[in-house]
Amino acid sequence: MRILFLGNNWLAAQTLKWLREQNEEIVGLVLHPPHRRKFGNDLLKTAGLPSAQVFDGSLLEQIQVLESIRALQPEVGLSVMFGYIVRQRFLDELPLGCLNVHPSFLPYNRGAYPNVWSIVDGTPAGVTIHYIDSGVDTGDIVAQERIVVEQIDTGETLYRKLEQCALDLIKRTWPQIRLGMISRTVQDKYQGTLHRVKDTERIDEIDLDRTYTARELINVIRARTFGDYPGVFFRVGGRKVYLRLQLSYDQKPDGSER
Repeated sequence: MRILFLGNNWLAAQTLKWLREQNEEIVGLVLHPPHRRKFGNDLLKTAGLPSAQVFDGSLLEQIQVLESIRALQPEVGLSVMFGYIVRQRFLDELPLGCLNVHPSFLPYNRGAYPNVWSIVDGTPAGVTIHYIDSGVDTGDIVAQERIVVEQIDTGETLYRKLEQCALDLIKRTWPQIRLGMISRTVQDKYQGTLHRVKDTERIDEIDLDRTYTARELINVIRARTFGDYPGVFFRVGGRKVYLRLQLSYDQKPDGSER
């Protein structure tokens, strides 16, 4: 299969590396622009393509870019952690369609930050491989796997679990995709949940005069605990005070975690 690969971040880099190890033919690479790119050097090195076959994902609407992609004669697209919505004109260039790897258990948590909303809303967490259509993560499902959200998970630890689960699911599913032996399950577009990037604004500031249950407050704080991100905050005297959580199980008598 002649693959057009669209990707960003660790999961994309690992997926592309694995595809190369399977001797798959990568005819084009679509990346985020440099200021939004993560693991870009790894993706470029692994792809090993000339610059004429590397495209800026923010420019996929441009006719010249579409014509350049068409000239490569890709058969299928594979999108992994790619942060741009693609339009029908782009999809029309891919005879076998474009698959997307989304780190949520669709139809729950379409859109942005599924790791956050699985914790805050208590919705199922997992990963899904689906076809891209005109909606946001609404295309036919090819494969998916659910994972458990533990009480000690933060936004970061859950994200890492989703990354590894997604990579494993790709490896298990790709041989069937390649042979055209996959079934497609149509999503009910009126079921599930959808979140935009800005939706986190309504949970990031803690109102000191509002009543929260302990569970609600803990879930919000741990969901937004991630790497260098400062976390949720409250205001005192016009200044923001940030909160992060570190969680762990107690120990069993034998010294192992509960």
